[in-house]
Parts: sequence; C-alpha cells; structure tokens
Amino acid sequence: MLVGIVGKPNVGKSTFFSALTLATAQIASYPFTTIEANRGVGYVRGQCPHVAFGKQCTPNNSPCENGTRFVPIEVLDVAGLVPDAHAGRGLGNKFLDDLRQADAFIHVVDASGGTDFEGNPVGVGDHDPVLDVSFLEKEISYWIYGILEKNFTKIAKQSKLAGTKIEKSLHEKLTGLSITESQILAALRHTPAEQDASLWNDQDLLRFCQELQKIAKPMIIAANKADIAPKENIEKLKATGYPVVPTSAEYELALRRATKAGLISYVPGNNHFEFPSKDKLNEKQIAACTKMGDWLRDNGTTGVQAVLEDVVFKVLDMMIIYPVEDEHHWTDKQNRILPDAYLMRRGTNAKDLAYKVHSDLGDNFIRAIDGKTHMTIGHDHVLKDNDVIKIVARA
Repeated sequence: MLVGIVGKPNVGKSTFFSALTLATAQIASYPFTTIEANRGVGYVRGQCPHVAFGKQCTPNNSPCENGTRFVPIEVLDVAGLVPDAHAGRGLGNKFLDDLRQADAFIHVVDASGGTDFEGNPVGVGDHDPVLDVSFLEKEISYWIYGILEKNFTKIAKQSKLAGTKIEKSLHEKLTGLSITESQILAALRHTPAEQDASLWNDQDLLRFCQELQKIAKPMIIAANKADIAPKENIEKLKATGYPVVPTSAEYELALRRATKAGLISYVPGNNHFEFPSKDKLNEKQIAACTKMGDWLRDNGTTGVQAVLEDVVFKVLDMMIIYPVEDEHHWTDKQNRILPDAYLMRRGTNAKDLAYKVHSDLGDNFIRAIDGKTHMTIGHDHVLKDNDVIKIVARA
C-alpha cells in the first residue's frame, strides 16, 4: 500500500513525512524544498492477537511492542503542487507522475493560512486554506482528464460498436494510475451525464474525472500548523466534506527525535510522553517539552499518527489479518507465532487473503480455517478485523 503526501509548497509536507517515518527529508521554509520524491515507511497500529492467545508473538513483517502491532505503510512525499500543475507549471508533471501508484492522499494544508497559493509566506490568517483544497481537487481531476481527453470519444465509440464495457476500455487507458475497473464503474454511475459515453462532451468527461478522483484517489486533510491556526480555519476545512485531522508536524517530529535520542519516552499517537530523567535535558529543552506536553493535554495528540491511521482504516476501510500455517498454535513453518500481519479491505474473503499471501495459494485454494474458532470456512467467507486464518491449498 502506498499513501502519497500532497499539497502546495511550504505547508510542512516534508516535516510531516519526517515525523511520520523518521526518514531524512530536506526541510526549509521556502517553496520547492522537495524536488525528488522522498520514500519512507510509517506504521498503523492494531492490538496483536497474541495478548488474548496468551503466548508472545514472534513478528516477521510487522513489529509488536507491548501488545500493539505496528503494520508498515509505504509513504511518499512529493514536490509541492501549484495552480496549473497539470499543465506543467512548477514541478507539476513530476509531482503527478510520482503519485501514479498512490492508493490515497494525505493532503497537508497550512491551516494557519500563512502561505499563499505558491507557498510564499504571508501573515497568519491572510490566506483561506479551503481554497487549497479546491485547487488540489482541480489539479488531480485535470491530470486524469489530460490522460483521457485526446482519445476518449474514439474509445467510447469503439467500445459501443464492439459491445464491450466502457470501464474495461478506460481501465486499459488508466492502468498506469493504479485505478481498478470497479472504481471506474463506480465513477461512471455517479457521473451526471448520458449513460452512453460516446455522446459526452468535454464537461461530461471532466465531471467523470472529478468523480473518479474522489473514488480512486481518496483524500484526507491534515490541517497542519494547528498549533498556530485560527480555530475558524479548522472548522472551515471540516466543512469541505473531507475527513480532517488537526496536526502539528513540528511537534510530532520533535517528540520522535527526542525519543530516538533517549531524552523522553513517547509512543507515536499517544496523548502524553514520559521523562526517564530530566537531568539529560537543558532548560531550553525542558521548556520546549513543557509546551508540547501542554498541547498534547489540550488536543489529545499531534494528529500525525492519527492521519495515517484514519486514511488506512477509515478512508481506505482496511483491517488487519494474520495468516498462519498451524491454526492451533498460530505458527508458520518456522514455528514463529503470528509472524505476519496483512492489511485487507473490509468485505474481502478467505480466497482474497490466499491471493494476498501468494498467488499459488489463491490458484490452489481449497478451504480456510479460523484460528480462533477452529471452524472450517469457504472461499467466500468474509473476513473480520484481527482474524487469524489458515489457508488450505492443493500441494
């Protein structure tokens, strides 16, 4: 799974990325600090089944700390987007090309209103952050439109004459964008236009691209710089209809770096941190930690971890599943207990899990066994969050 961090320049995207992944990224308060895309790994949390099982797990693909499983998510931080990026302005072409494989976007918005469309600093509250949401929607929709518009009428007419489904023809055109046929079909159904796509005009196609953007590249808003943002800006962002999480990426990055240095003890996403010993901190560090502690007390979290978990578990509607070889001991062939955790969309079944683990398991699927109930389940059995599943396949 790949989550793209998007937004205009100078809103804190690279700080957000570094806070989420602790990967190195160039950070500065001027536009286009990021030119080459930064890749890193963040983690979403779930309660590990080993707690109820009564035996310590031996993780392979996802760490476990004190009963909390951390499942990895690939995160991509791309160059800032400016108006008319779809036409090549700024670093637009590179930005959009880097995002082709993203499953969802975290749109980092300067909720303080302290940067203009180009990412140049202005006074706090001088820019309306809601305008940044609408312009990003437009750029991604026009990006998809630009891929389709040259040959769309021809594709639609050929599909009609051949009696083939239009979603199949469009999928071939959009295959590089990691968009599925089912997503295209859903967008077609939501587009207010003629059912016969061969009759569409340019505005009909644009409306389709707007629907496809919402369905195939869903988005959550990280209302960043919330520690200095006017409260009315946060409320205005929430009124856009997108999920919104107030964030302070600077605070989260400072907390994670302080933890890595052994100065404090902080678990990402928690609403507090501990001082193992204040003797290691100078007066300036103690003052900074006190300020961040007050923020956590008043706001719950910095929001950074919450954004990633919300985009995975709410926007993309994922759940965590644990495949095993032995349904009684919850082990794999190496006798590791609950070694792997996989993210699966809600509504997926046992056979989907088999294909997720390995294509051979899917092709040769016979049945599955629920490790918690020890009951045999069929290929179409819908999985539940935190299921422990054994796949039985032909040798």
